[in-house]
Amino acid sequence: MEAVKKWTSDWKYPTILLCIYGFFSTVKPLEPFLIPFLTGPDKNLTTEQVNNQIFPVWTYSYLSVLVPVFLLTDWLRYKPVVVFQCVMLFITTALLLWTASVPAMQATQFFYGVVTASDVAYFSYIYSVIDLKRYRKATSYSRSVQLLGYTVGSVLGQLLVSFDLMSYNNILVFTLVLTAIALLTSCFLPMPQKSMFFHRRGGKQTAAEQSNTINASLEDGGGEMVESGEGEPDAENLEESIVTQSCSQVLLQLWRDFRHCYSSRQLLYWSVWWAMATCGYNQTVNYVQVLWEHVQPSQNFSIYNGGVEAVSNLLSAATAYGIGFTEVRWEQWGELALGGFSGLSAASLFLMTFTGNIWVCYSGYVVFKSLYMLLITIAMYQIAADLSMERYALVFGANNFGALALQTIITSVVVDSGGLGLAIIPQFTVYSSYFLVISAVFLLRGLFSIWRAQRSKKETIPPDKDETPGSEEHRF
Repeated sequence: MEAVKKWTSDWKYPTILLCIYGFFSTVKPLEPFLIPFLTGPDKNLTTEQVNNQIFPVWTYSYLSVLVPVFLLTDWLRYKPVVVFQCVMLFITTALLLWTASVPAMQATQFFYGVVTASDVAYFSYIYSVIDLKRYRKATSYSRSVQLLGYTVGSVLGQLLVSFDLMSYNNILVFTLVLTAIALLTSCFLPMPQKSMFFHRRGGKQTAAEQSNTINASLEDGGGEMVESGEGEPDAENLEESIVTQSCSQVLLQLWRDFRHCYSSRQLLYWSVWWAMATCGYNQTVNYVQVLWEHVQPSQNFSIYNGGVEAVSNLLSAATAYGIGFTEVRWEQWGELALGGFSGLSAASLFLMTFTGNIWVCYSGYVVFKSLYMLLITIAMYQIAADLSMERYALVFGANNFGALALQTIITSVVVDSGGLGLAIIPQFTVYSSYFLVISAVFLLRGLFSIWRAQRSKKETIPPDKDETPGSEEHRF
């Protein structure tokens, strides 16, 4: 019994449970074949209904619930929202399996928007139950296992479809079983006692923080000082406590942190790219299967979708991992890299849009996804370098909200049947041009930053000692 208690109190216990949850909740064998499933005999929907009426609902629901879910996640201390996310995922899969009408599929997209918005609970939970020194390992494990889940799901789906081992409906039943395992696992997660905003850690402070607190208290004429033998604050006598803040206090603090973070021009530029590129990336990934169906409608190339997704996930992981071993001054060359690689992303999208060869289209997608993962990793690192965990969570949420707001505008204007309702080729022409604009903006910005840095460097170099006014004349 003592061994079990010791094991459950160790940081590995919640990390392993969260990784099991992350794996089983992301193994989705049908996802690479969603368009063939919806437009095939199982659901008998048209490509226009899927593209212009059903898929846009995900964007609208994601935007509408993102902020409430973000605040609710912190207030409820993560675990309830993790469990809720899995319940919503179960409902989404069940609706896909047992319903077929357009309104029912729109409801599916709404629930999946709630699932996506609840990802913040998964990525934040671990920071509330382990020590700061374990953050890097736990983050690496929880993020890697999700990518592993997506990859396993894509490969598994490819095998099941290629060898005709299961029908689409049976694959969905299998996914429900995997989701049930994830739901059961989430119930065993330890309940955190603190969170980043509403239930903050208090009591334990560094010596400098304690001295500042004591000095401020004495200046105000109140408070008592606990002293050790040396006259310094005794940290060992101060026990950790959890300070619960009201909603108004949290919102005020969030606003102050928001203004402080985005007062940095460097962070602002990286965040603008993050929001703009993530918007374009989400639109591309959401509708790329429709493009694949358009490129080769007469041949059943959709059976390779799972393999393409698996390859793109693995290469994306490799490029993101490789960034950790590069010695580049991203603060100087980063904006130029954002512009250059965004230009390559635009070229990949143009190639995907106008090619008639499905393998070229697949290759362009793999390149596009790998480039995005490469750049978003750099952006995350640059932004997080000088931020506390609370402020990083705020910036992460604000950037994604900005991306989602842009995505909602593009969806309502370009995709939705209530707007222009463009077909898939004009849609991808818009997305390609969108990345071309991003590339131009950041290339110009990067060149200007390098020119200004070089100019400042020249101005700060002191003149040679033997060079005095008029010295040029004495040389002749």
